[in-house]
Amino acid sequence: MMRTRPLKVALLGCGVVGSEVARIMTTDAADLAARIGAPVELAGIAVRRAGRVRPGVPEHLVTTDAEALVKRGDIDVVIEVVGGIEPSKHLILAAFKHGASVVSANKALLAKDGAELHAAAAEAGVDLYYEAAVAGAIPLVRPLRESLAGDRVNRVLGIVNGTTNFILDKMDSTGAGYSEALEEATALGYAEADPTADVEGFDAAAKAAILAGIAFHTKVTAADVYREGLTEVTAADIASAKQMGCVVKLLAICERSRDGESVTARVHPAMIPLSHPLASVREAYNAVFVEAEAAGRLMFYGPGAGGAPTASAVLGDLVAVCRNKLNGATGPGDSVYTQLPAKPMDEVITRYHVSLDVDDRAGVLAQVAGVFAEHGVSIDTVRQQGRDGDASLVVVTHRATDAALSATVDKLRALDSVRDVASIMRVEGE
Repeated sequence: MMRTRPLKVALLGCGVVGSEVARIMTTDAADLAARIGAPVELAGIAVRRAGRVRPGVPEHLVTTDAEALVKRGDIDVVIEVVGGIEPSKHLILAAFKHGASVVSANKALLAKDGAELHAAAAEAGVDLYYEAAVAGAIPLVRPLRESLAGDRVNRVLGIVNGTTNFILDKMDSTGAGYSEALEEATALGYAEADPTADVEGFDAAAKAAILAGIAFHTKVTAADVYREGLTEVTAADIASAKQMGCVVKLLAICERSRDGESVTARVHPAMIPLSHPLASVREAYNAVFVEAEAAGRLMFYGPGAGGAPTASAVLGDLVAVCRNKLNGATGPGDSVYTQLPAKPMDEVITRYHVSLDVDDRAGVLAQVAGVFAEHGVSIDTVRQQGRDGDASLVVVTHRATDAALSATVDKLRALDSVRDVASIMRVEGE
């Protein structure tokens, strides 16, 4: 039998995602009630500025006093889609203290203070759900927290930012430079007016921290994630990748060490072979590749951002949290039970693509190869093109540490025959 007294929901934020959440809660109220077992009532919507026209949003519910809303005492669930660290953190903690569970899409906050928020939720006996914080509509957090809870996840590799994937895809498919591709992404609404969080990898790094923490049951914050953006990726890098049968993607990579004693989390551009499933992820789509011991390789794919896709993830969490409320229970909380250190990038082993501008004369290749050998970095392939006294030399290495490669590059820059180290990019997926 369905309960008649509604569960009351407070919505913090009414931008692109929040307005879509409010719309679906209103138009699909009967379906949501049937799925939950009780009606849900949107009891208030907190915004920064009142007076703006918000189509489809009941104006009588709008308030600028978010703190008073979460402290009302009759709120069952708070949905936080404001973003940022403060005042979001303060409001979420206040919601917990007043008995409300929280559904959040706030990747930056969860990557920084997730452990503290989980502890506060557990102390208050309420839920903290955040499927929408990573990869939009793609079900990823819940499969890692629940479906794979009995398995050992060793690696999570993915494209978790739609803006950067759109830019790199356009550079690859049209030959455009970075600035041109960014301009198109901005015009189409994929990139913000200030795209720094996306193109410099901050957004992906926050998501990588969340995924690594869940996958490896250890505390990982955004500060533990090595980060490189894509602003230095050139059309020449894209062309060189094509010659290798590869494509360039901005990847979030989380790995457990083979001995199980440490983890790594990193975000950077990388060349991946066209045969890899992630190579075919186009436009602004996201995809995440999970490798587990028993389940094997799993791939999750779909739209990673946008109002409707993100709202879908938010509402999925809302249904789960409301069901828990009705049953007097809570869902899975923080599953951290290990304290694995995050390995520094200098110790991470990977492959590299190094492009050099060199003098076109005899002995240069041998000299360059000698520097790689001196630092214990073995060479997989070399490609050389020369013209009018200048030459480009492309070296692809076998697996080596970042420290060894850095020492090699420093020595190469000191050679008279090397005019410039034009680019360095990691190679993944092989």
